[in-house]
Amino acid sequence: MDTRQLAAFCAVVERRSFSQAAERLGVTQPAVSLQVRALEKRLGTQLLDRSGRLGRLDAAARAVEPTEAGLRLYRGAQRLLTLEGQILDEIAGEGEGELSGELQIGASTGPAAIVVPLLLCEFQREHPGVRIALTVADTQAVVERVAARELELGIVGAARRHRAVAFEPFFDDEVILACPPGHAFAGRTVSLEELRGERLIVMQEGAGVRQIVEDELRSIGTRLRDLDVRLELGLQESVRSAVQAGYGVTFISRSAVEPELAAGSLTSAKVEGLDARREISLARASGRTPTRAADAFVEFARAKLAA
Repeated sequence: MDTRQLAAFCAVVERRSFSQAAERLGVTQPAVSLQVRALEKRLGTQLLDRSGRLGRLDAAARAVEPTEAGLRLYRGAQRLLTLEGQILDEIAGEGEGELSGELQIGASTGPAAIVVPLLLCEFQREHPGVRIALTVADTQAVVERVAARELELGIVGAARRHRAVAFEPFFDDEVILACPPGHAFAGRTVSLEELRGERLIVMQEGAGVRQIVEDELRSIGTRLRDLDVRLELGLQESVRSAVQAGYGVTFISRSAVEPELAAGSLTSAKVEGLDARREISLARASGRTPTRAADAFVEFARAKLAA
């Protein structure tokens, strides 16, 4: 869609006048009229009511009102023109000056619980011109949104193969068996037989932690369904709350429960033969050129995590 036509149309709506819109844009009134007529022809609908309500005979002086279709277009056109301005500003400032623009990031529930939000807050404090939006979901959902280019970066706990997404190492995390305070497993390394006799709470399918645990269990000759799985409660926040309330034990990312472990509201255990360490990965859409803000955040985060 021609943004010059949209700009002319918006100016007419805002000034309620073709002549005043032309003055604002620094062009002639016929040029504005031509842009608006071309837009109406392309969309196949009338966007402006030119009948006038000021009682003047001069068409240039008549008040102009948007039709219902014109109002809908005006709202969308404002967003589009704002985005165009942001893009042009970013291009003009590419490689120099203050970072600006918007950074859309997705993170799976494990690393997102503690690590990623704090990194984003520190990064934004250093670069106040960058607007940041963090989406938290399970690993599969984050990867799909990165592939669809709805998110520029994804930080996920399991690098699920996707032909439209490239993965690279970001940081390491440990999956632990979280238990309520005072539980018999607390601070111990328990056998698989002991685990079979304990009520296990698991996350939904698609969660990165669940995938890693299932892979580790297969490597030692067992399956998740061989354990006493009584509850499947969505993502990490849900299973963490259930364990704190004493309803069972769960496998969870250590980074997601560090505050609870430090406060003593959760304890941890290990399972014999199970080494559920995982690599947190950075996901990007294949072939997508990164923005300055994205590159700066990745560099900033790597430095912080390595410190």
